[in-house]
Amino acid sequence: MIKLYGYFRSSAAYRCRIAFNLKNIDYDLKLIHLKNDGGEQNSLKYKKINPQALIPSIEDDGFILTQSMAIIEWLDEKYSIPNLLPEDTNLKAKVRAFAQSIACEIHPLQNLRVQEFITEEFNQDSKQIDKWLKRWLGGGLAACEEMIKNQNHNLDFCFGDHPSLADICLVPQIFSAQRFNVDLSEMPILMKIFNHCSSLEAFKDAHPENQPDAE
Repeated sequence: MIKLYGYFRSSAAYRCRIAFNLKNIDYDLKLIHLKNDGGEQNSLKYKKINPQALIPSIEDDGFILTQSMAIIEWLDEKYSIPNLLPEDTNLKAKVRAFAQSIACEIHPLQNLRVQEFITEEFNQDSKQIDKWLKRWLGGGLAACEEMIKNQNHNLDFCFGDHPSLADICLVPQIFSAQRFNVDLSEMPILMKIFNHCSSLEAFKDAHPENQPDAE
């Protein structure tokens, strides 16, 4: 059975849980409690699995892989049904671009290690951190709204009639934005998709509050 190293509130681990659930693949969840100083991700044991001291990571019969986007695409190639990327070349590229806009441009700026560095190195208080988060999460998601405005949104998902990598990235990012009190009122398409996805068992079971380490 594949081991998945994760933490309940990590957006990247959340993505992987959704992907496993959509594929109906059982996994052995290994909990890594994240803290900037002294967290389990910084242990020598875990750094042998992931030298970046980040989650998620997976182990499968001696094979180790890090980075959520690589893990999800590996799953999609190894277990092809249901597909998480469209077959059409152009649409597949659009799904990847949307997903990477979240995974590469928005999500890294909310990470605990980033927040704590800003606080400690630049003497920023909680109000200033909130301003940082609302600027980058809110602005990034507003751009994502623009990216999919011209899609057919009689559909329930970002780029088609079933969940894709785009939806897998969107849902955890909306969860994080809500946790940080980001105003999402000007993003009706994203919220429509988020609410629909959140009603599906694969997404509900992956939700942070349903994880064994939820606080």
